[in-house]
Amino acid sequence: MTTAPNSEELKLLKDHIESFPDFPSPGILFRDIFSVFRNQSASQALHSLLKSYALSLKGQIDVVFAIESRGFLFGPYIGQVLGIPFVPIRKKGKLPGVVERLEYGLEYGTDCIEVQEDGGKVGQKALIVDDLIATGGSLTASCQLLKTLGVEVVECFVIMELADLNGRQKVPSKVVSLLQF
Repeated sequence: MTTAPNSEELKLLKDHIESFPDFPSPGILFRDIFSVFRNQSASQALHSLLKSYALSLKGQIDVVFAIESRGFLFGPYIGQVLGIPFVPIRKKGKLPGVVERLEYGLEYGTDCIEVQEDGGKVGQKALIVDDLIATGGSLTASCQLLKTLGVEVVECFVIMELADLNGRQKVPSKVVSLLQF
């Protein structure tokens, strides 16, 4: 971001993100963005932070991509603020039409993401949005997937970053996070 986010809004946002130990499996501390939407002040703070962030990118990107599913809460809004298209990146088998697909490795197994082939054009500059970066796997895979379409990922944006997992170091594009845990 070219301007520093409002620290009061960031504090309000962080204070309203609930943490759930041992979810979805033992040893994981799950950070829940949905709890923000249950508090009107926190939700408005998030809205304001998203708008400020989006406006800082004016003229720098042509299309917003967001990763299933929580990225869909923020990507369309950022696209609307900027007056540019929004395109979803989804799990295998969820998108109609011709899709570009990428299978990628996880700690234990593999996953697959898809984007509609006409979702991005060669030479477009893109932003990828998600709610959280942990190990960086889905953001890295999304960058690789868009590269197959000839789309340049200018930046990746997340609400929360689990900084001790160093996920941003795996991502081949710049990563911006509002909150670090």
